[in-house]
Amino acid sequence: MATKTNKPEGEMSFLDHLEELRWHLIRATLAVVIIGVLAFIFRDFIFNQIIFAPSYPDFISYEYLCKISQVFGSSNGCDTEMNFIIQNRTMAGQFSAAIWTSIMTGFILGFPYIIYEFWRFVAPGLHPNERKNSRGFIFVSSFLFFLGVLFGFYLIAPLSINFLATFTVGDQVKNEFDISSYIGLVRMSALSAGLIFELPIIIYFFTKIGLVTPEFLRKYRKYALVIVLIVSAVITPPDISTQVIVSIPILILYEVSIFISAFVVKQEKRRLKKEKHLRTGA
Repeated sequence: MATKTNKPEGEMSFLDHLEELRWHLIRATLAVVIIGVLAFIFRDFIFNQIIFAPSYPDFISYEYLCKISQVFGSSNGCDTEMNFIIQNRTMAGQFSAAIWTSIMTGFILGFPYIIYEFWRFVAPGLHPNERKNSRGFIFVSSFLFFLGVLFGFYLIAPLSINFLATFTVGDQVKNEFDISSYIGLVRMSALSAGLIFELPIIIYFFTKIGLVTPEFLRKYRKYALVIVLIVSAVITPPDISTQVIVSIPILILYEVSIFISAFVVKQEKRRLKKEKHLRTGA
């Protein structure tokens, strides 16, 4: 296969693009694996101090969640008597939990590098001024992702664990949660929130390719509100105060996305006007 250096810039074939994408994916996967191996080595700290932390009554979030819930006239989050145990029912259950948790840790901590490899793949197809205006892409997307992960871990996960651990249908039923179920809840809370917080970045690219406009986002704001409430209801316990607490940051992100979309449209109009001026001036 001919290499990229034998062709003028911008004339890579489809197979060349696939080859380039393959190496970007390989490097991103390798970063996740390396971090995952380190996470597996330090699994005792990760499980005892991070993964299982929301199951402890003295977890830092519960005191603040109780005060916030009381503002809304609810007591959800104030009962921190964690009357449950986490158990393993399969031979390879704990080993499997350690492996998948290490991979999840590798993905979360390696997210900036994954975004960096993605950016290296798409950057050559952008205009020079677009690359200049998007220098902070890696930092902003990583910051939003980590902010979402922390939001999910310190807010959604403890709210869900506290509600499900204290909910009962009778005194005869004891809560004995399987380790895969518990870790799955923590993982879903953190990763889903991290990806939801990428909304401004997604809107940025959708605006760039013309799929959305600020007018479209403003027009369907009320429908977005309904969707946000539905998402909040799905990823949180059925408590109105919890849903309000979770939905507020998402609504703020939506409004920020409208601002970003309007900025992109403005920049695109300015670029087209400048190109037209150069053509007519020539």
